[in-house]
Amino acid sequence: MYYLETYNASEGFFGIQDLPNSEELLLMLDYGIYYEFLPMEHIDEEQPKTLSLNEVELDKNYALIISTNAGLWRYQIGDTIKFTSLSPYRIQITGRTKHFINAFGEELIIDNAEKALAKACAETACAITEYTACPIYFKGNEAGAHEWIIEFEKVPKDLTRFTEILDQNLRELNSDYDAKRYKDMALGLPKIHQAPTGTFYTWMKNRGKLGGQHKVPRLANERKYVEEILKLL
Repeated sequence: MYYLETYNASEGFFGIQDLPNSEELLLMLDYGIYYEFLPMEHIDEEQPKTLSLNEVELDKNYALIISTNAGLWRYQIGDTIKFTSLSPYRIQITGRTKHFINAFGEELIIDNAEKALAKACAETACAITEYTACPIYFKGNEAGAHEWIIEFEKVPKDLTRFTEILDQNLRELNSDYDAKRYKDMALGLPKIHQAPTGTFYTWMKNRGKLGGQHKVPRLANERKYVEEILKLL
């Protein structure tokens, strides 16, 4: 039996998986939706320029904006996507517009984090239950870094090696991150805290965010979430 992914919300139906064994989704162009695409490097601008379908590029992250024949006008749904094909238009969902780290121009998104963590887990024979990460800002002459809190289902034997593998995979996946890591000029090696079992459950419960509708924010461009969890460790 094949299970095929769909990409829809209360605002509209956006995509379907039309190929088996693929993570790509065919963008639905005839479902009463007009699409605009906002390059993520301009997400914080007051009046950013959006792109139409004929202007998009492959493997570049965009915030998705929709207008519908039901009367919804230029609504940013909160997802980020990238195009894997332009004929036909196929996309992959790469994360959320609020869940990224770009404190130093590294433009780290959830897609990068998930893939790098998966490779680090495979190489160190460990498994992750929950995680979140944020920036450590410059202090004096010290470089910044990314601070991770990870709750492991199976703990790696050597956390230092896990950290190095995670960092190396992030550098391979994200050229902007790699540039900032060059000789530790802007970013140092990630700092990882190992959280005891149940830490994230307790944190989400304290926030009143238990249940399937609430998910742990994986990446944040400010330190609020990490600081709250650090108090529990």
